[in-house]
Amino acid sequence: MTMTMYQTEPIITYQIESGSPHPLGAVPDRHGVNFSIFSEHATSVELLIFDKRDDLEPIQIIELDPKINKTFHFWHVYVRRLRSPTFYVYRVDGSQDLHRAGHCFNKQKVLIDPYAKGNTNTLWRRLDALGTKDNLTTSMRSVVVDISDYDWEGDRPLNRSMSETLIYEVHVRGFTKSPSSGCKNRGTFSGIIEKIPYLKELGITAVEFLPIFDFDEDHIVREVNGKPLKDYWGYNPHSFFALEGLYCAFSDAGNQIREFRDMVKALHKAGIEIILDVVFNHTEEGNHLGPIINFKGLANNIYYHLEPFDRQYYSNYSMCGNALNCNHPIVEKLIMECLEFWVKEMHIDGFRFDQGAILSRGQDGLPMAHPPLIWHIETSKNLAETKIIAEAWDATGLYQTGGFPGYRWAEWNVHFRDDVRRFLKGDPGLVKELAMRIAGSADLYQLSGHLPINSINFVTCHDGFTLNDLVSYNDKHNEANGEDSWDGISDNLSWNCGIEGETENSEIDALRRRQIKNLVAILLLSQGVPMIVAGDEVRRTQKGNNNPYCQDNEISWFDWDLVDKNADIFRFFKLMIDFRKCHSALRRSHFFSGEVNERGLADISWHGCKLFSPGWNDFHARVLAFTLGGFKEEADIHVMLNMYWENLEFEVPFLEGRGWYKFVDTAESSPIDIVEAGKEAAISGNVCLVKDRSVVILISK
Repeated sequence: MTMTMYQTEPIITYQIESGSPHPLGAVPDRHGVNFSIFSEHATSVELLIFDKRDDLEPIQIIELDPKINKTFHFWHVYVRRLRSPTFYVYRVDGSQDLHRAGHCFNKQKVLIDPYAKGNTNTLWRRLDALGTKDNLTTSMRSVVVDISDYDWEGDRPLNRSMSETLIYEVHVRGFTKSPSSGCKNRGTFSGIIEKIPYLKELGITAVEFLPIFDFDEDHIVREVNGKPLKDYWGYNPHSFFALEGLYCAFSDAGNQIREFRDMVKALHKAGIEIILDVVFNHTEEGNHLGPIINFKGLANNIYYHLEPFDRQYYSNYSMCGNALNCNHPIVEKLIMECLEFWVKEMHIDGFRFDQGAILSRGQDGLPMAHPPLIWHIETSKNLAETKIIAEAWDATGLYQTGGFPGYRWAEWNVHFRDDVRRFLKGDPGLVKELAMRIAGSADLYQLSGHLPINSINFVTCHDGFTLNDLVSYNDKHNEANGEDSWDGISDNLSWNCGIEGETENSEIDALRRRQIKNLVAILLLSQGVPMIVAGDEVRRTQKGNNNPYCQDNEISWFDWDLVDKNADIFRFFKLMIDFRKCHSALRRSHFFSGEVNERGLADISWHGCKLFSPGWNDFHARVLAFTLGGFKEEADIHVMLNMYWENLEFEVPFLEGRGWYKFVDTAESSPIDIVEAGKEAAISGNVCLVKDRSVVILISK
């Protein structure tokens, strides 16, 4: 082993020892730091250590001796007396056989550590990570971080059952970045803490954060009218163990981790779980024209799927430039250790896997019946109480909705989204499909041994129209993205209620409010796990943009002035959430079985305007009603959905010893549209009028 010293003042000399191959990353202890990385085909590895994050030259370069500092394909070294925080990078060299072997070694490119718990990018220039130029002075730096010193005060993941879960999808930065938020640290994890009272009032039980892993937030996608557009959503990570610094009030990695932990602890104290949207399907390094940041320069042909005809090219299952080779043992190890880190060290309650179908692809790119990674996640003791949710498809057409390998895995249910949208805008012949979605999508999940809680039900998500825009636009309006509106899906299954976009027409606005309430009611009355998107509860709009991935501005940010402006919609959301929590018939863990209660009502019965005549085969039907029998003294629930454009009369079931009381009528204005518990008004007779395009909910007393 040799050491090259740059003549800086003061000269620092560290005692160098062999080190250990495990754990990977930079792990400090009382006496120093152990460094370890994986690179099977590297011929040389250098560790560069910096005193300060913006130092252009390292204070020490350690050349690793493969006879001393290599075990199997792990390169390691222990640096005695080194302390946190210290900044470091690697230079790795090896074969240049790119076309046949897929090696992408380039000693001129400085690499950050894939296992780093923090990085800095104050010197970073993306352009210099391309080509042949040495980028030492413009590279990112990884940071040695001591994560052991934190008082959790007894905090731990909440372990709430899936049947009791209600997910709130939110972008950390966008939630409080607007000046209207009134937060001290806008756009940060600390800002989330400031808004916990709002989350508690709304009643959600879990926040699902869009990606918070470190990504290149300064990557300019393009310029529109002289204004640079950058990656806003964060679905291009380069480091899976490190936080995105843009979301932190602090600049140093140690305090960033502390800030994140403070947020987790505060949310847990409020009874709110944290689910992370994780992207293990591709990375920031992109295709063959993308930068070399870490994985490419360490083991390109292991970390990524490469094209067999010419291995300089990447198999682009993600449509983001590359695809991680998730079921290679080394990549599987990386992902598993990452998940366990976030659960053990950061107390995360669950994960949502972006383009999760890629996780089922074998090393040949084909889907596997029993993918090792997915089953490892499923059966891991360390993740046994962790929620796992998949986006059960990828960008090249591998759809596994209802058949995702494993039994704990929940899935985003796009059939729920599409069938509910189509029914709400008045498409005919959807009665049977809608009933399937309301009942937990047994047609998708039951035969494979799954349950209603494997279905994540949603009408909107970050990707697409907001709820307000779904009822306000027939077409996408993505001009601000600078792609001539070629981006984003074109078939949104939306209806503008008669006028495209914003309007001062009071009748159109009233219909839109009614449609929003209709959608919310169906979502929260359905079996499965409901998910709503931050801002939908106050009619947040993106002005018809259904793909604002590059809009870090008012298009995407939560406008807190809407909370007062649309207080009636917020109230409707809040009371419907309360209603769901109070009625176990809406939160079943298993599918309906036909069980009958003491009043002779089945667990579920289906109707149309006439009792027990749902019109399964009536192509022109636009109505559906159903009764949920209450057990153990709970109230029965009767729901009538009329998406026809005329008022209709619905028959109401007879109850022995009880009467029906109206809880919701979306055709009414606030506060009559939904009443507080105990203030429901009795209805008389066996017929109930349901106005056009509205939902009525009755409960028994």
